[in-house]
Amino acid sequence: MAGEGTSWRGRAEYFAAYDAVLAQWPVTSEPVDVPGRFGTTHVRVCGPRDGRPLVLLHGGGATSSVWFASVGELSRTHRVYAVDTIGDAGRSVNDGRPVGNLAGFMDWLDELFDALDLDGVSLCGHSYGGWLALNYALHAPRRVRRLALLEPTNCFAGLTMSYRLHAVPIFVRPSPERVRALITWETAGMRVDPAWLRLTSLGSGFPGAKIVMPRRPAPDRLRASTVPTLLLLAEKSRTHDVHKVSANARELMPHVVGAVLSGVSHHSTPTERPEQLNRELGAFLR
Repeated sequence: MAGEGTSWRGRAEYFAAYDAVLAQWPVTSEPVDVPGRFGTTHVRVCGPRDGRPLVLLHGGGATSSVWFASVGELSRTHRVYAVDTIGDAGRSVNDGRPVGNLAGFMDWLDELFDALDLDGVSLCGHSYGGWLALNYALHAPRRVRRLALLEPTNCFAGLTMSYRLHAVPIFVRPSPERVRALITWETAGMRVDPAWLRLTSLGSGFPGAKIVMPRRPAPDRLRASTVPTLLLLAEKSRTHDVHKVSANARELMPHVVGAVLSGVSHHSTPTERPEQLNRELGAFLR
């Protein structure tokens, strides 16, 4: 598998945790390792071969395994491609050209879509993956049929000061304990899948993982977009002000439709209380 050749002291423990989350997937999936200029991208594919393509982009450190609560429903009607983001923790290996910046990410996704022969896709991203998804829809609108943004960060508003302050220790000296502390604070006592929390925490030590600091897209680019877009925000999010995110999104992209998911926070959006998420996503994608 891509990524498993990486040598560091926590490798075996990390990939065992990865497999433990993946074991929660309710459908059979096929691992595909796609070579390219940036290295090898790991993609998990499932659903009917003649289904409309749906590409899923996870949040920072979350890996493609995080979609276990929704992939069963999504793969009923779609050919699902859940991607491990290059340069992040997971089974993708960025041992080629460095990603470096947003343009690098756009080149990487162009190359990945070409290799998988994907066009007219529905594109769904959570958190940092939402930032990537939105920027790709702006970059290549002819390739994106529909765009679903789940708690996207740094797209329509910045992070709250309290979230930034709680995240500082991770950037100063990342550790599993510090990642766990941030997620535990943000979810404020709500349930977080323990297997996924363990995996994400262990990912803090993943060698070579680097974040490209996100910047909000220019307002004129957002106003020019015509890709049908769904914005789903978490009622209990402590990552950003969901009311400000919603208001700014509707001002800049009047065609956006949206909903607030009750009883979930930013980090728990993909895994907890999936019925409402699946209902909103399913209706939009149809």
